[in-house]
Amino acid sequence: MRYTQLGRTGLEVSRLVLGTMNFGPQTNEADSHAIMDAALDAGVNFFDTANVYGWGENKGRTEEILGTWFAQGGGRREKVVLATKVNGYMGVGDPWPNHHKLSAANIRRAVDASLKRLQTDHIDLYQFHHVDRNTPFEEIWQAIDVLIQQGKILYAGSSNFPGYKIAQANELASRRGMVGLVSEQCLYNLAERRAEMEVVPAAREYGLGVIPWSPLNGGLLGGALKREREGAANGRSVSGRSADALKNSAVREQIERYEALLDKHGLLPGDTALAWLLTRPGVTGPIVGPRTREQLDSALRAVDVELSEEVLSGLDEIFPGPGPSPEAFAW
Repeated sequence: MRYTQLGRTGLEVSRLVLGTMNFGPQTNEADSHAIMDAALDAGVNFFDTANVYGWGENKGRTEEILGTWFAQGGGRREKVVLATKVNGYMGVGDPWPNHHKLSAANIRRAVDASLKRLQTDHIDLYQFHHVDRNTPFEEIWQAIDVLIQQGKILYAGSSNFPGYKIAQANELASRRGMVGLVSEQCLYNLAERRAEMEVVPAAREYGLGVIPWSPLNGGLLGGALKREREGAANGRSVSGRSADALKNSAVREQIERYEALLDKHGLLPGDTALAWLLTRPGVTGPIVGPRTREQLDSALRAVDVELSEEVLSGLDEIFPGPGPSPEAFAW
């Protein structure tokens, strides 16, 4: 495994992030534990979750699965940089006031609940899952400062923030003498590059590590046409987000070019999509969310994939980015 610093911090993290969103809804506890053991054995030390994972009536279940894994001991918790998130409503039914978003009241309640489910005394990276337009950053940072002083969290990060909110948050944090946001978790992949307009530049300007989610764009960049052909050959229809996307003729033509380019160079689609993100300025590491051990093993290969300039140029032709900001929209 390869490692890098998380943004401008001294925290050393793996270049792949283990996403746990499928633990519980898609993968049972025993298999989830096996995947985490395999990831740790491979050198992956950065684990990402959220208080709402498990979804519906099972919100919090994913954190509980991590907690029972940590409780097995063996240095598991000590070796892991643990990231979770706050914002979503954790109750059942219509949201009760002050039980979601980023008020100081909810942050205090949510962090204690996460710590209990995770069976740990601290969270390394506490991330704001979405913006909260109704809570000023003065209140948010006051709450975070208390948690840091209590030793319940070490760093704060954002997720799904626009560039201007990253700037607002860190300018105010600086005036308070705080470190501020150290990471931004955002939608970013070959087929979805809008983050390059404002989010990635803001993150780099303020020293945030960029953590892309959905690096395979819902499976579309992971060999979608090959799966479609294999399904047809076996008399099975393929469903899901990637199958729906391929109904669009422009998207299908783009993916045909993508898979043809990689076939020419002997590269696998999923490996390439992850390896491309590892070449992007400011990127700490993409989140991979395996449902099985085999999917984890496949993702681990990407760290050692070297993409030639010819391949990188070809990918840019197929999936052109928006260009630098503000030139892309101003001139």
